[in-house]
Amino acid sequence: MNVTKTGTSLGLALGVALLGSTAMGEPFRLIVTHLEPPLVPNSIQDMAADRGYFEEEGVEVELVRVQQTPSAVAALQSGEGEMANISVDALVQLVLGGSPDMRAVTSPNKSLPFLIASSEEIASPEDLAGASFGVGRIGSLDYTLSGEVLSGYGLAWDDLELVALGQPSVRGQALSAGQVDATTMSIGVWSELPDQTGLHILVPQDAYYEAAPVVNKVNVVLQETLDERGGEVEGVIRALIRASRDVADNPQLWVDYMSEVRPDVAPETLDMLAESFAGGWEVNGGLNAEELQFTQDFLYQSEDFADQREVTLEEWVDFGPVDNVLADLGTAEGASDMPVR
Repeated sequence: MNVTKTGTSLGLALGVALLGSTAMGEPFRLIVTHLEPPLVPNSIQDMAADRGYFEEEGVEVELVRVQQTPSAVAALQSGEGEMANISVDALVQLVLGGSPDMRAVTSPNKSLPFLIASSEEIASPEDLAGASFGVGRIGSLDYTLSGEVLSGYGLAWDDLELVALGQPSVRGQALSAGQVDATTMSIGVWSELPDQTGLHILVPQDAYYEAAPVVNKVNVVLQETLDERGGEVEGVIRALIRASRDVADNPQLWVDYMSEVRPDVAPETLDMLAESFAGGWEVNGGLNAEELQFTQDFLYQSEDFADQREVTLEEWVDFGPVDNVLADLGTAEGASDMPVR
């Protein structure tokens, strides 16, 4: 497993006072599934580390970078970290496989940044009836989620002409070339299309998620970490919420940060992404019971969960740490991720 590490360190003035709050002064290792800050709200974890948010909460955080959820799970289970950002489907599968001691405690970026783009001739989602629509394949994630979204507009897949095209980048190219009338892609793929002439976003990512509120990733900890280092877990959550609220109030903070760490990305792309993420920052911790239950029900529609016993939210989510943090910080009113019981 290829692992690289970066992190923050405690300031000298705070060192003596804060080291006593951790076992032997050990850093709190946060495992993330990206090797550089990504162009999605999950980059708030990198920003919180680089901009001192964790340090301000008295937690010495070290980022442990891996490439995918399986590596993150392996690192967490082998003691290479205290918290890991992993997919919800992997977490539920772990519970079903006999790992009941792992709990989701927050989500800095819960949703996939999916949207539906189309030719400008299609003015509204209802106009998709009879149109050609590019999907990865029948049964793929984009196919299943977009089916949920389109059903909200009174459409079923039988109303459209489906074209299986594979990867999002290929679907984007097909849309640009006029080979399909519409398709699902991420905001990142949309931003990288070399020519958007004659195209537009038909269903933006906030509307897409509202229609199909499937939580993609959560930050998890082992129960023993909650028992032994619960204060640091809450400190990490508090830092992520504070950073998210700051960026939600002032998106330029994220643009400026990303300009430093991702100079390969054009400034206008960062400005566009910041605007598209306006309501996507998890300002209340990212755990909404209704959305998590919807996610679980959605997972159980797939073949991977066929004939499996249905778990309960309590088996893979612990709302306690977020609730404790929000009891102190207060909730951001009107935000979509306010906890629901």
